[in-house]
Amino acid sequence: MIMSTLDSGMNQLESKVGGLTVGGKVHSLSAWFVLALRLMMGYAFAYSGFTKITGEFAAGGYLSNVAATNGNPLAGMFAWMGSTPWFVEFANVAVPWGELFIGLGLLVGAFVRLAAFFGALMMLMFYFGNWDMGHGFINGDFAYMLVFLAVAAFAAGRILGLDQYIENYDVGGETLVERYPALEYILG
Repeated sequence: MIMSTLDSGMNQLESKVGGLTVGGKVHSLSAWFVLALRLMMGYAFAYSGFTKITGEFAAGGYLSNVAATNGNPLAGMFAWMGSTPWFVEFANVAVPWGELFIGLGLLVGAFVRLAAFFGALMMLMFYFGNWDMGHGFINGDFAYMLVFLAVAAFAAGRILGLDQYIENYDVGGETLVERYPALEYILG
């Protein structure tokens, strides 16, 4: 993705994928909306994780029963997950703590792309777990997955977030991202 600032106060976005180029102008206020999306998802996930950690949470019932109806294409996988004790114990820890850490990362703007990737992955699993085609393929889980992907794509951690400082941390005369370019996939 290429982004440049125009004299009109607008940002130009352009992306080329497989010979197809898409682009458009984005108003400078868009940064505030990207920040709002990051903070909204951060709060939602941090709150959800915190309430699961401090309350009663057990993934086994959900995993065993959620996908058994409505022609879910992953019903067998969810049944296996719900009937495998070690996986249920893993989910009992990974879901609440994962939600909390994803939320905190988004709230403070640190490791945003990594947090958004795992948030999108979690929402994809919820999408299949809550499978219901009564209203078509798009539901809240799918929409939240796309919000996470947008937060990652727009490098929302650089907007009033810690990622801008982490990326520019000096390591022997180079910024952290210059020294370790792969970090661009995690930070931002």
